[in-house]
Amino acid sequence: MPVIAVVNRKGGSGKSTLATHLAAWCAVTGRSAMLGDTDSQGSSSGWLKRRGASPDARGREILGWSADPRRVMRPPAGVTHVVLDTPGGLRGLDLAKIVAAADALILPVGHSVFDRESAAQCVAELRQLSRVAAGRCRIGVVGMRLDARTRGEAVLRAWAEEHGLPFVGALRETQGYVRCAEQGLTMFDLPAARAQADLDQWRPILDWLQPVLSAAPRSAAGVPDEAEPGARAATARRESVRRPRFSPSTAQVPLDVLEGPRERGGWLARVASWFGHATSRRRPLRGT
Repeated sequence: MPVIAVVNRKGGSGKSTLATHLAAWCAVTGRSAMLGDTDSQGSSSGWLKRRGASPDARGREILGWSADPRRVMRPPAGVTHVVLDTPGGLRGLDLAKIVAAADALILPVGHSVFDRESAAQCVAELRQLSRVAAGRCRIGVVGMRLDARTRGEAVLRAWAEEHGLPFVGALRETQGYVRCAEQGLTMFDLPAARAQADLDQWRPILDWLQPVLSAAPRSAAGVPDEAEPGARAATARRESVRRPRFSPSTAQVPLDVLEGPRERGGWLARVASWFGHATSRRRPLRGT
């Protein structure tokens, strides 16, 4: 199941705007989306509540998440796409857990030097993570709140190229996004005549995400249960040679990613069990 995370250490960079719009696009196009809000401010969660009460919301219902006793987030039954809205200041183990679950990362960046410097630090840490380094979780830059009368987009394109990142699109500064957020809506819910300029700006972003958005679940892409053992082996050999451009994740995220860190002792144990490794134990000193 495709998992898309919107990340940037800087608060107010436009993460919730991107996350809510991606989830709404899935809903409007007939997909069953889950919007996971990992930010303690709850911007996306509040938007989701307003959307539920709006008569103008289009498409399928966008769901939240559910958990099992092992504290592993499992998308509700029937969900086909997951979008994660992340908090500002995300780093270290919390960032690593998001990347371990994601197939693609969207990095919203403003055109100011402060925005670019903060984003560069985030990118540097992301590239230390194995899924990003191996190309299994790709990063795309989206310029946010850009004024067409300025050189903001050109500056961001040059910055992305300098850092070896694809610049996948730019969204303009408009009160339309503010009004949509207040009503639990997105540009995808509005009549095309009212939002065509903004919908056009979303096209290259969605095009870049298409390999993820259209990815089949692992179970659907594998061998049927009744297949012969030889067929399974042959398929395994073919899959080992032809790896997909985007490696689908397991679509399971530790729930503390969505709820925030808890007490340190139990938190580390849960993280270790999620990755399938036992926590290391120091041998007691002799004579103690």
